[in-house]
Amino acid sequence: MTQKSIKSPWLWVPSLYLTEGIPYIIITTVSVVMYTKLGVSNSDIGLYTSLLYLPWVIKPIWSPIVDLFGSKRKWFLSMQLVLALVFLGVGMTTPASNFFFLTLAFFWMGAFASATNDIASDGMYLIALKPDQQSFFVGLRGTFYRIGMITGNGLIVIIAGYLETSLADNTQAWSWTMISVGGLMLILTLINFLTTPQVEEVQAEKTKEEKSFAKVFQTFFTKRNIGLSLAFVLLYRLGESQLVKMASPFLLGDRTDGGLAISTSDYGLIYGTVGVIALLLGGIVGGILISRDGLGKWMIPMALSLNLPNLLYIALAYFQPEGLVYPATVVIIEQLGYGFGFAAYMVFLIYLAEGMYKTSHYALATGFMAMGMMFPGMISGYVQEWLGYTGFFVWVGLAMIPALIMAASVKYPKDFGQKKPEETNQ
Repeated sequence: MTQKSIKSPWLWVPSLYLTEGIPYIIITTVSVVMYTKLGVSNSDIGLYTSLLYLPWVIKPIWSPIVDLFGSKRKWFLSMQLVLALVFLGVGMTTPASNFFFLTLAFFWMGAFASATNDIASDGMYLIALKPDQQSFFVGLRGTFYRIGMITGNGLIVIIAGYLETSLADNTQAWSWTMISVGGLMLILTLINFLTTPQVEEVQAEKTKEEKSFAKVFQTFFTKRNIGLSLAFVLLYRLGESQLVKMASPFLLGDRTDGGLAISTSDYGLIYGTVGVIALLLGGIVGGILISRDGLGKWMIPMALSLNLPNLLYIALAYFQPEGLVYPATVVIIEQLGYGFGFAAYMVFLIYLAEGMYKTSHYALATGFMAMGMMFPGMISGYVQEWLGYTGFFVWVGLAMIPALIMAASVKYPKDFGQKKPEETNQ
C-alpha cells in the first residue's frame, strides 16, 4: 500500500460511515414510509421495496471490479455523487402522475450505488488503517452508521411529517424531503472528498487477489455444514423480515383499514429515533454477553428475544389503542429484542466467514443475509392484504418456529466469540 496523504481516522471514519448508513436506510426503509403516505398499496410496497435489497444480495459478484479497477476513494466518492443525484431525481419525480415507476427506478439506481459505496468504503477502512487501528475504530464506525440510520428513519421522516402538516400536501412534502436528502448527500460527499486519505493498493496485491478470486466461492460453498449454516442465515429473521415491511403501513395507516393512524412525525420519533436507540442498546448488551459466555449459551435466548416481541403487534392490531403510549412501548420492546437477538446472528456470520478469504466470505454471508430479508419481504404485503393486520401478525409469530428450529440445529463452536483469558487480561 502507498499512502499519498495521511489524515486522521477521527476525521474521515465518522463521515464515511454516516454516508453509508443514510442512503441504505432511505432506500430500504424510508421508501416504505413515503409510499405509504402517497397511497401505494401494501402488496406493491412489500414486493417492490423488498426487491431493492437485491443489490446488497449480489454485491459480492461485482466487488472484484472495485478491487481491481481504480482506487477505493474514487469509487466511493463517485457512488456518493450518484446517490446525491438519485435522491434529487426521486424528489423531482415524486409529483409526476407515474411517480411510483419513476421513483422506483431512481431507488434502484441508488441501491446499486449504495451497495457499491459500501464495498469501496469498507475497502478504504481495511487498507487505510492498520489492524490495531481497525479494531480501535470499529466502535466509532458502527456508531456513526447507526447515527446515519437515526438521521434517515428519524430526523428525515420527522421533517417530512412537518412538511406534510405545513404544506397540507403529502406529495410536495416528500418531494422537498427527498430533494433535501440529495443536498445532504452532496454535502457529505464534499466532506469525504476533503477528509479521506488518498490511498492506493500495490498492483501486485491486486493481481494476487484476481488469481485467488476463483477460489473464494469454492472455499465458501465447501465449508463444513454449509447447507445448514445458510438455512440458518436465511430463516433466522423470517418473521422480522416481513414485520419490518408492514410495520410502517400499520402504524401510519387509517384506523378504518386496521392501522393506528400515527402521524409521520410521531412515527419518525417512535420508530426511527427511540426505536433505533433501543436497537443499539440491545445490540450492545448482546455483544457483551456473547463476549463473556460464548455464542452457544445465548443462541436460543437471543433467537427468542428477536421473535417473541413480534407477538405484541397482534394485540396492537386487535385492540387498535388510541395515542402513542402503547405503540411506542411495543416498538421499543420489539427493537430492543431485535438488537439483542441480532447480536447472535452477526457473530454467527463472523464465524461463517472464518478462513483464508475472510473479507470475501463475509461479503457472501451478508449477501445471503440480505436475501433472507428480500424474499419474505416481497410476499409480506400480499399476506397482509389477504389476512388483515391481526392475521398477518399471527403469521409473523408463527414464522418464529423455523427460526427457532434452525437456531437449535445450526453447528458452530459453542465458545465462539468468547474472550479468552489472555484477551481479558490485556
